[in-house]
Amino acid sequence: MKISDGMTYAPKGKPCPVVKPGEFLFSAAHLDHGHIYGMVGALIEAGGTLKSVYDPQPERLAKFLKTYPQAVAAPSEEALLADPETVLVAGAHITSERGPFGCRVMAAGKDYFTDKAPFTTLEQLEDAKRTAAATGRKYMVYYSERLHVEGAILAGYMIEQGEIGKVIHVEGLGPHRLGAAGRPAWFFEKEKYGGILCDIGSHQIEQYLYFAGEEDARVAYSRIGNYANPDHPELDDFGDCSIVGAKGSTNYFRVDWFTPDGLRTWGDGRTLILGTEGYIEIRKYVDIASQRQGGDHVFLVNGRGEQYFDAHGVTGYPFFGQLILDCLERTESAMTQAHAFKAAELCLRAQAQAVRVR
Repeated sequence: MKISDGMTYAPKGKPCPVVKPGEFLFSAAHLDHGHIYGMVGALIEAGGTLKSVYDPQPERLAKFLKTYPQAVAAPSEEALLADPETVLVAGAHITSERGPFGCRVMAAGKDYFTDKAPFTTLEQLEDAKRTAAATGRKYMVYYSERLHVEGAILAGYMIEQGEIGKVIHVEGLGPHRLGAAGRPAWFFEKEKYGGILCDIGSHQIEQYLYFAGEEDARVAYSRIGNYANPDHPELDDFGDCSIVGAKGSTNYFRVDWFTPDGLRTWGDGRTLILGTEGYIEIRKYVDIASQRQGGDHVFLVNGRGEQYFDAHGVTGYPFFGQLILDCLERTESAMTQAHAFKAAELCLRAQAQAVRVR
């Protein structure tokens, strides 16, 4: 993983298997985004056994097999989906193709684990809801900025333990480095990537729902703009959004592609969680101008004072083991289907109603 490049974000955790080798077989398909390496690696750390992989591009397939030589190359998507031993299929397709592919996966009797954003249209979301209900299969989403960040996981534990009282507001900053020269053409086509609030905004909305304990919410306002990329007129390089939860909590987030070259990582992602009895700040990837190395910096302020926690290596990444057990036992410990779909719905609505400011 290059810390300068969010496309290759794939944290490595300590192996923490929840099953024995061969008890949970999964496959990978459509490797369009580098997040597939984080998804596959985490499932293997949790005890999953990678069986096969499919991608139509030989170069991309060869790169994947070099990293995971235990996988067998499937001759086609259809062959991969026909394998009776595969329980789950992980995919990082072009964003606009993730929904239709997920429906094919579920129709084949397998659970689906997709990179974010899971959809680009509300119609795709409705199709996935119908297919999931009809098949009983899961449509899970790799919201990595919470699921694969130990600082965010630790903050969730603090909230559960009542360290800051009731959460009333969540504020998220999600800047990313663009690295335009290394991006595929589809990344700049709005029909294919969905827009910035649909794409990296999905991380922020999912975190808000989780930290605030909200099951439903509405988008109060949203804005998008292209300030500095006239060569890519369909790219949103800036977006922000305000959301009000059904229980009364609020959310504001900003996402952009303006990480400066001088920052030593791909983005200064931060989350500030305000409760009735204190607040938490997560500095996910870097503590700027500080001697503290790496990310996963958590700051807690409550009635007992001010505290700093280095979460790196503390919590691990429990979502992936929980997902494996959910698939085998048909439970919802890792993430409910309703939560995954609600986060997707809100990012689609935020994008659809966004006012263009530039």
